[in-house]
Amino acid sequence: MAPEPAGATSADKTAIPDGGLRAWLVVIGAACNNAATFGLINSWGVFQAYYETNIMSGISASQIAWIGSIQYSLVFLPGLLVGWLFDLGYHKIPVVGASALFIVTTFLTPQCTQYWNFLLCQGFVVGLSCGTIFGPTTAVLSQWFQKRLGVALGVAAVGGSIGGTVFPIIARRLIPVVGFKWTMRIISLILIMPLGVGSLTVARRIPPIRVPGGLWNLAAFSSRPYTIYCCSGFVTFLGLYTVLTYIDISAERNGISADFSFYLVSIANAASGISRILSCETGPLNLMIPMTACAGILTYVWPLVHGKGLLVTIAVLYGFCIGTYNSLLTLPIISMGVSGDVGRRIGMFMSITAIGALVGPPISGTINSITGGYKWVGTYAGSTIMLAVALIMVVRYLVLRKMWGKF
Repeated sequence: MAPEPAGATSADKTAIPDGGLRAWLVVIGAACNNAATFGLINSWGVFQAYYETNIMSGISASQIAWIGSIQYSLVFLPGLLVGWLFDLGYHKIPVVGASALFIVTTFLTPQCTQYWNFLLCQGFVVGLSCGTIFGPTTAVLSQWFQKRLGVALGVAAVGGSIGGTVFPIIARRLIPVVGFKWTMRIISLILIMPLGVGSLTVARRIPPIRVPGGLWNLAAFSSRPYTIYCCSGFVTFLGLYTVLTYIDISAERNGISADFSFYLVSIANAASGISRILSCETGPLNLMIPMTACAGILTYVWPLVHGKGLLVTIAVLYGFCIGTYNSLLTLPIISMGVSGDVGRRIGMFMSITAIGALVGPPISGTINSITGGYKWVGTYAGSTIMLAVALIMVVRYLVLRKMWGKF
């Protein structure tokens, strides 16, 4: 479909349905895509613990963490290209192709025998596939919802929590029974259903609009709120996934049985599902700031607690807090520019945050290796999250200042 010229009126916000069967089918499809992509990626803590104690027992935690961090980062990195293609109207074929590649790669992961095999297969290919699916899935919701966009994004994000709850349990239950190889093959077959639903239901509502600028539109950074918000995303992801990556293995090293510690990631993801249904339709930053600050505090506390009860409490509260952040992550960006450029703005933001997601968990792993524990890991990760909170507060101030006519 050829893009319409700039100035086309088809994207007029008054035409946004804000509900109806077709719009909610898009939300269901988005939730299914998130269940498959973020669901499996947010389960990385289970694989981190399993690899450290089994397949890669001779490799450092930091090296193993690179596989998961590459997954995290590459979910966001393709957003720049995918978001630009989405604005131009080309997204269906990349999403369907990435879904097929994701399924096949997951099926073939058990054939890996060396560290670099896992790094390439489960890190790079899975991450790029998930990123290609995630970008358009998020951007398309703004074409179907306006006043209820926060609710739509929250419902769609719940899919990631459901997947992140179910996949670790599947892995824990099946690995002792059928082995790692067949567990991954079964997971790949399960992925067919949600990705199939997502491919069939997620679709644009309005024709594409050709907006000024190329793949990387530097003009967007003339907006101070957008620029600072991008910086906050980078800093947040330096520490945000540290707890999810290491909570399982840290619990096991503190004397908690593997039969129980494996479920901490599932517990955190289940708790995040509750918070993801929350929305702040008129001011998402108002909710994001305190919840992200709580996540930072819990990150400081996590290495200091022992015992099942306290670890479950940390997992529940932490999952609840980061669920709010993740569900509202792209919502402020939508109002920071024209509607025809939303895919590219989100894509640029995700590409910047990808760098933080890439290096964050390995930095935590290196700190753990140097210090021999997780106390300083929690200090590092908690501090980055609290710095990000300060940046988000600056964004909130600039937004309010503009609303008050003092900008």
